[in-house]
Amino acid sequence: MMLLDTDVLIEIFDKSSEKGRTALDDITKSGESIATTSINLHEILYGLEKYAKPVKEVLLLPVLDYTKKDAMLSARIEFEAEKGGKPVRRTDSMIAAVAINNNAVLYTFDAKHFMPLKPLGLKLFP
Repeated sequence: MMLLDTDVLIEIFDKSSEKGRTALDDITKSGESIATTSINLHEILYGLEKYAKPVKEVLLLPVLDYTKKDAMLSARIEFEAEKGGKPVRRTDSMIAAVAINNNAVLYTFDAKHFMPLKPLGLKLFP
């Protein structure tokens, strides 16, 4: 399974984005099933409300909920990253936890945000 980060979804929904077309090709070639997280869905829907851009396609994506198990892992990996001198944003640790707990690969254009979480079990695409 491949989880799509907010930045990837934004590019895909921007019909004029070459980066989005390339991402869509990468996803198609991977043969992986796709989903996003409830955290990413929140970020996308907030942006759509803020900029009044209706994109109903986002609601068709499968969404993995943020669970108690994810919260426990997220808190631990956020703490470990901070303790290791590489703090991460809370939402990034939450998204990473959902990916790790679902044995999914995270597709993001902000790999630098997630790199400190790779040693903690996060898999990034490609």
